[in-house]
Amino acid sequence: MIHNLAYVHPDAKIGENVTVEPFAYIAGDVVIGAGSYIAPHAVILDGARLGAGCRVHSGAVVAGIPQDLKFKGEYTTAEIGDYTTIRECATVNRGSAAKGKTVVGSHCLIMAYAHVAHDCVVGDHAILVNNVSIAGEVEVGDWAILGGHTAVHQFVRIGEHAMTSGGSLVSKDVPPYAKAGHLPVSFIGANFIGLRRRNFSPEQIGQIQDIFRILFQSGKNYSTACDEIMESLPATKERDLIVDFVRTSKRGVIKPYNPAKRDDESE
Repeated sequence: MIHNLAYVHPDAKIGENVTVEPFAYIAGDVVIGAGSYIAPHAVILDGARLGAGCRVHSGAVVAGIPQDLKFKGEYTTAEIGDYTTIRECATVNRGSAAKGKTVVGSHCLIMAYAHVAHDCVVGDHAILVNNVSIAGEVEVGDWAILGGHTAVHQFVRIGEHAMTSGGSLVSKDVPPYAKAGHLPVSFIGANFIGLRRRNFSPEQIGQIQDIFRILFQSGKNYSTACDEIMESLPATKERDLIVDFVRTSKRGVIKPYNPAKRDDESE
């Protein structure tokens, strides 16, 4: 149902059983999948590609042009997977020449006032809590949760099943399955609660804990620690994912938390 007080460009491709409420704006180069809901005053701009069952709430803007001075008007997109919810006043910018598209996966929750910048890739089932801001070309893995007011520096990677505490300022990569918090942001443990909720076995969680002991508590540099992990622990998806993530990091990986350095004394 498209309300007669909504603006929907005649070239927009709207799927079956889509609801568009009064005063919503949908531009021409837009695709919206079946069963989606577009709330009053939501704005869907050129280059938006929404999957089935998406919900875009009031004041949200999908496919706004990048906030990047290098952007010269090139054709790019913002692609949203199936059954993702974008809450009030959240923004998802489209891509730039760097990658050509911004991608948010399926079954994600982008809470109110969160911002996904140009060329980001957000995996499936990820949650960006209120006021999260992720800068350009950030990668967020499947099932990751970014706590409220987390700010992520450009090019940073957040691994699968990782979690950041509220108010985190993330300038280094956060490995899969890890929790990060404090200031400066640091490794504070494995995301045990999240892993149990997602039916990781005790054996899988135990190995993840063993990996993190070597990586973050042995005092070895990360390269040496990765070598030890590969030599001493059996091959599993979790082991290989963590080691590959650390070895391929370009911004560097977060450090262990140092309780001797108080948060309010950090630079």
